[in-house]
Amino acid sequence: MRKLSPMVAGLGLFVLCAMPARAADRQILHGHVPRAVTDLKLPAIDRLPATTTLQLAISLPLRNPAGLKNFLKDLYTPGNPNFRKYLTPRQFTQKFGPTEQDYQALIEFARTNGLTVTGTYPNRKVLDITASVADIERVFDVTMRVYQHPTEARTFFAPDVEPSLDLTVPVLAISGLDNYIVPHPMGQKPVPGDRAANGTPTGSGPYGQYTSKDLRTAYASGSGLTGVGQSVGLLEYAGFFSDRIQAYENSNHLSSVHLTTELLGGASGVPDTTTYGYTEAELDIEMAIGMAPGLASVIVYELPPFTNDEGPPPDVILNQMASDDAASQLSSSWGFELSANTDEIFQELAAQGQAFFQASGDLGAATGANVYSPYDDPYVTLVGGTELTMTANGGAWSSEVVWGGANAIVNGYQEGSGGGISPNYSIPWYQLGVSMSANGGSTAMRNMPDVAMVADQVSVYLFESGEADTDTGTSIAAPLWAGFMALANELAAEEGLPSDGFANAAIYWTGTGLGYTECFHDITSGNNTNSTSPTEFFAKPGYDLCTGWGTPVGQSTVDALCFTAGGLVYVQFGNSSAGNGTWASPYNTMALGVANVPTNGEIVIKGPGSSSETLTITKPMTIQAVGGPGTIGN
Repeated sequence: MRKLSPMVAGLGLFVLCAMPARAADRQILHGHVPRAVTDLKLPAIDRLPATTTLQLAISLPLRNPAGLKNFLKDLYTPGNPNFRKYLTPRQFTQKFGPTEQDYQALIEFARTNGLTVTGTYPNRKVLDITASVADIERVFDVTMRVYQHPTEARTFFAPDVEPSLDLTVPVLAISGLDNYIVPHPMGQKPVPGDRAANGTPTGSGPYGQYTSKDLRTAYASGSGLTGVGQSVGLLEYAGFFSDRIQAYENSNHLSSVHLTTELLGGASGVPDTTTYGYTEAELDIEMAIGMAPGLASVIVYELPPFTNDEGPPPDVILNQMASDDAASQLSSSWGFELSANTDEIFQELAAQGQAFFQASGDLGAATGANVYSPYDDPYVTLVGGTELTMTANGGAWSSEVVWGGANAIVNGYQEGSGGGISPNYSIPWYQLGVSMSANGGSTAMRNMPDVAMVADQVSVYLFESGEADTDTGTSIAAPLWAGFMALANELAAEEGLPSDGFANAAIYWTGTGLGYTECFHDITSGNNTNSTSPTEFFAKPGYDLCTGWGTPVGQSTVDALCFTAGGLVYVQFGNSSAGNGTWASPYNTMALGVANVPTNGEIVIKGPGSSSETLTITKPMTIQAVGGPGTIGN
């Protein structure tokens, strides 16, 4: 794995300031020169050969971006008329996508200027092209330079100035003009036979490793759901050995799940054995199946191996996920470079009801300069890591602590659950009601992570030995959450409800509701401190910057995500300090329809089916559900 130091991580962000115009009639873009070049004033050591071919993705901006953000907030607010009324890719394009006229103008611009169009998309968001460096320099008025990476033993290429275009149609970004950040697995990859334990694992597998049965016992207890009818989509920069997946399924007594591979950007599907990159793809597949063994399919979206420094940018794979709309839950355990376009793709996924889970990484606490993409985007669900303890041989969930500090020594150095404060994105709407007074979080900027799952001592089949080995890192946790989301969406489908969509909305409503401790294991012990943040961060009751809201409890968490029967509705008489007691119903707030209910009278709380329960109102009261608060009476 190519690790980024905290300094390098920060310098991977880009200069967003305006650049002097080189021609009055040219459109100048921003954010394409790595800050390492400008802040460190790195001298160019060479020029990228003119005959080198690069794969680029030119993106157009969405129409009415402010309207889209308001639409997304309404889309995920219970009681709003637009609640969970997701858009299809076609509807999204019609409502927010670039116009057909602009997209055709971009295609014509590329072809007229000698750029080879290699891919178009129905959402008209991205245009894939290949071009020689000579053509790139001519068309975009840049010089492609080569620089020595400040901390990694390699060089990288980048433009010396911001690109510009002789095109009147607004362009948002050109991805692929630099390779300062090379796609890399987030987790610490094991080597064959590496079974060194952090603590004493208590699972039922060999050496105490946690098997599929253990993972479901710990996090999906009380649920018979297995993800039937659901698909999980995975972002990968490597192929995989299918026989290892079969070995995992056989050893865990699971049926075979159908695997589909979408080869993009010249990917071959052949595992790259020069690195252990293929183990990331295998791990992700195994964890998704381990949590949701009844999945209809796992869709592996694959770009060429991360050793290919001149491969296509990640916007290619993300935009394909959005265009396909084939999986309601998506996951990434890779670090990669964001463009201005990436955030808009994440918003499209949310508008279409697709949840995107991202591993928070293994560098521990992160603030300011050492937060790097795609950790902090507000439209992904960032997943941290824990150390899990079960009763003997995987009998039941017992406790969890933060995976970090003394609990996370990997290959001789300290690691930990990635978490911290974004320097790039303001606090999203779903975090506004979260208290940050005790946990060190921010009331102005996006806080991370959102949730967590186990990140150590999990049984995997990644090597030729045919035996179960141990893996470590938040790369375990993210696909586990994608699998868990498949359980919730299976239930939603059974109940005739829409999919759960972007997970953070329901997660944060649950976390700030009275049902929090019934739906999440609150991780209150441990820390993710490291050498750059020795006093940050520590687990606290409720939300914290180590494990977010914690880990799922089981069926109650599934119900909370779905807003379905079995979810908890709490009606509190008077205020919380009056001591008037509480009343709980097995129904949720989806069909309440209780606006303007008089102070005295009766209301009927209905589930999604025909079940109902009548409550007599004798005094002012407040209803607070797993999915958020609402007030009845005066």
